[in-house]
Amino acid sequence: MTAHALENERLHLASLLEAIQCCVYFLAASDHRLTWPLTAACLNENENNIELFETLAAVNKRFAKLQDTMDAAMRHARLLAGEPGETFLKVLSFYEKGGVIDSVAAWQLCRTTRNPAAHDSETEYTEIAEHFNSVHTLIPTLYGDANRFLNYCATALDMSPNPGHFVDDFVHVMNSLASDVR
Repeated sequence: MTAHALENERLHLASLLEAIQCCVYFLAASDHRLTWPLTAACLNENENNIELFETLAAVNKRFAKLQDTMDAAMRHARLLAGEPGETFLKVLSFYEKGGVIDSVAAWQLCRTTRNPAAHDSETEYTEIAEHFNSVHTLIPTLYGDANRFLNYCATALDMSPNPGHFVDDFVHVMNSLASDVR
């Protein structure tokens, strides 16, 4: 790889890292607009509440976007680290062994939890509430993975996100998460 090509790859990773920060910020903003846990009764009572259902759609979309963006960034970082990664499962295993993600199982749980809502037009409010309560419960797992991944990139690859509007917001979300865990 030439120096110019390597620099382009590093710039691409920096933009992916910034996108992760952006995804975390907007997911947190949407998640905080809702009262948890959701109930079927609440959804039924508010079935015509456009703001509520748009916020739910945003949570689902942003949860998926965060995981998809991390997927792309993890693959790219592994390439820059000179590590082989024939399959994404091997990429996940690499990051699990390094303590970057909680576990392959947790990552797959996030993936399988989000997928049904992306493909269903469910109107059963009990199932909708269960789905979003599950997503809400998994959000801290993705935030932790995102934070550890950015730290990995900083230490292992000397890479950080493009400087932008989301650096402080990302730190704020991570600090809020840490104080919620205490």
